[in-house]
Amino acid sequence: MKLALHWQILIALVLAALMGSATGVSATIIGISWVAIYDFIGTLFLNALKMIVIPLVVSAIIIGVSNIGGQQGFSRIGLKTLGYYAITGLIAILIGLALVNIIKPGAGQAEVPVLETNMQLMSAVEGKGMGDIAEIFIRMIPDNIFKAAVEMQMLGLIFFSILFGFFMTQLTGRPREVMHDFWQAVFDVMMKITNLVMKFAPYGVFGLVAASVARTGFDQFGNLAWFFFTVVLALGLHFIVVMALLLKFVGKIQNPWLHYKAMMPALLTAFSTSSSASTLPVTMSNVERRAGVSNRVTSFVLPLGATVNMNGTALYECVAVLFIAQLFGVDLTWTQQLLVVILALATSIGVAGIPSASLVAISVILLAVGLPIEALGILLVVDRLLDMMRTSVNIFSDSVGAVVIARTEGETHFYSELNAESSNSQTEPVTK
Repeated sequence: MKLALHWQILIALVLAALMGSATGVSATIIGISWVAIYDFIGTLFLNALKMIVIPLVVSAIIIGVSNIGGQQGFSRIGLKTLGYYAITGLIAILIGLALVNIIKPGAGQAEVPVLETNMQLMSAVEGKGMGDIAEIFIRMIPDNIFKAAVEMQMLGLIFFSILFGFFMTQLTGRPREVMHDFWQAVFDVMMKITNLVMKFAPYGVFGLVAASVARTGFDQFGNLAWFFFTVVLALGLHFIVVMALLLKFVGKIQNPWLHYKAMMPALLTAFSTSSSASTLPVTMSNVERRAGVSNRVTSFVLPLGATVNMNGTALYECVAVLFIAQLFGVDLTWTQQLLVVILALATSIGVAGIPSASLVAISVILLAVGLPIEALGILLVVDRLLDMMRTSVNIFSDSVGAVVIARTEGETHFYSELNAESSNSQTEPVTK
């Protein structure tokens, strides 16, 4: 039978829970610990995710910027677009930061697998402060791009990729075609590899979750319910309240709910595929035909947004990292949480529009603040459903950005097709 990936992951979760609880930490098979087998499978999956992130992100950004960098008015619209993405991303993260501190989903309910390492974690996190924020901006311009790639310094790679993609547009003739074709081919190949890796996600989920259950039983799943609630509430506030206010007061749209109606096909596609990249053709079609934004704006704003505008992802990264810190009993100061905010905003820019790519970005933040990357196994229990939700928020924010920027460029004729449909349905009889 051909099952959708999310059903395969759900089956893997059930099997992982059963196997992990049945074997515990002491059971062996042919002299090998079951937990060691689970760890082996989970580590392979995590390594595969980390393996693909650098070439995928670099090629995606270079292609995205090169496709739009040669357009007239690039500088003006580009600054507006990047400003919108940065502001909305920051708003989303701050919503998540506020709720995770109020609800505290990871606090005081469960024992964690490596509780004995809490002192080491505390000492690692205590060294993080405002100096690390300055270090982030220094890393934005790496002295060695290959070293930055090896050390997964995402902000430096993103900055370099944007520069590379833009100046590719300054080439002419055959050199420009060759460079574009090369990076497009790299991106296409990496997408195929990514799709292959995601086919093994059920096995990776099984290994990571089974190992977690074997070590701790089901104690941590009470926390996951609160974590799930916190993320959904934060995404809902950003999706319904913040986006509607932007449409109303910045985009000057009298009825913001028209935009929700216009984007419904793209939202359903994003929810089902969990991929901003896969949804991009539907998003562009909806924004142009149903929302009425010009092709000049959509062809610039939306492809870039599918690569760098990840409001839902940035929010999720912030909540996930603080949830893990709470779960391990690590009390982050406000300065350290500000570091997490900046890292979440920076790493979300480089997250590819593919299912579960944010797991890689979260691992980067965990390593930066001294938390164990193995804690990702806990998040995988609910990651798929949350991935579907945050992808919908991501593409909706892209579409709102297109309307807002189109309004600042003097466009006024929005949602005429929807208004016509509504008018016809009220005045014209239904005929066969």
